[in-house]
Amino acid sequence: MTTYTPLPVPPDALRELRTTDDAGRPVRPFTARADGVPLDCVGSPLRCCLRGIEPGERVALVSYAPLRRWAAATGAEPGAYDEVGPVFVHAEACPEPAGEARGYPFARPGALRTVRRYDAAGHIVGGRLFEVPEDAEAGFDRVLGEAFAAPEVALVHVRALEYGCFQFEVRRP
Repeated sequence: MTTYTPLPVPPDALRELRTTDDAGRPVRPFTARADGVPLDCVGSPLRCCLRGIEPGERVALVSYAPLRRWAAATGAEPGAYDEVGPVFVHAEACPEPAGEARGYPFARPGALRTVRRYDAAGHIVGGRLFEVPEDAEAGFDRVLGEAFAAPEVALVHVRALEYGCFQFEVRRP
C-alpha cells in the first residue's frame, strides 16, 4: 500500500494548460502514434491522469510550472526556484487517477529520479538522486519518508533525471 499520495496536475491548472501553457504558448494538440509520426510519445507519462500515453489518444506537450501554481495558492514566493518544464497532458478532459490503487506512477525499475524538497516558502531545502528499485513502492515510500522526516518540508517534486520532466508532486501527509 502506498504511504504517500502522488498528485496529478490539478484540474483547474489543466483547464488553463489546455489553452495556454505556463510559458505563455498556445497549446497544439496532436494524436499519439506508435510509429513515431508526428512524435513517438506512446508510453510517455500523462501528468493529468498519471498513466502512459496510448496510441490514438489526443495529447499535448505543454510547459508546466508546478511550484509557481502551488505558490499562488499558498502565498509562497519561490523566487528563483520557480521552474517551468515539459509535460504531456490529454488534450481534453480525462478522468483523474483512481484512489490509492494506482500506487506510484512512472515507477520503472532502474529509472533515475530527482526528489526535490521544498519548504512552505517554496524554497528548495534539499533533494537527492533516486534510482527506482525493483520494489518501486517500498523504494518510493522510503525516499519520501526521508524527505518528510525534515519538519520544514512542505512538498516534494519527483522529476525524471534524463529530461528534468516533472513526474508528480507529494504534499506533507
